[in-house]
Amino acid sequence: MSESHPQPYDDIPGTIVFDAERSRQGYWLNQFCMSLMKDENRQEFRADEPKYLDKWPMNEAQRQAILKRDWNGMLREGGNIYFTAKIAATDALSFQHIAALMSGTTQPEYAAMMLAGGRSVEGNRSKTEKK
Repeated sequence: MSESHPQPYDDIPGTIVFDAERSRQGYWLNQFCMSLMKDENRQEFRADEPKYLDKWPMNEAQRQAILKRDWNGMLREGGNIYFTAKIAATDALSFQHIAALMSGTTQPEYAAMMLAGGRSVEGNRSKTEKK
């Protein structure tokens, strides 16, 4: 984030918190995502993704994250997971599929992890948290 102010939760591994600062940063990225709720917009996006993205005043990092389907990158650039899921739906991907990609696992591995209780908290807590 360009004008980032450190937050206590910034050091939690694998966690990108959608806070007020990220909301401001990702406003146009999220507006683009919401546009995909309309079929005509999905069709236009699929026909020429870079051209469709020109309609939205996003920064280059946001555009590239969308074009590369860098799901974690979209979140780092201010995307809200529920809005970015509109891109996944446009690509006919399930939420579970993108969650697996974001976790660095396959969809079956991700499903098994979640059925077994989710990601272990060991090594995934705030680095500054007292034990």
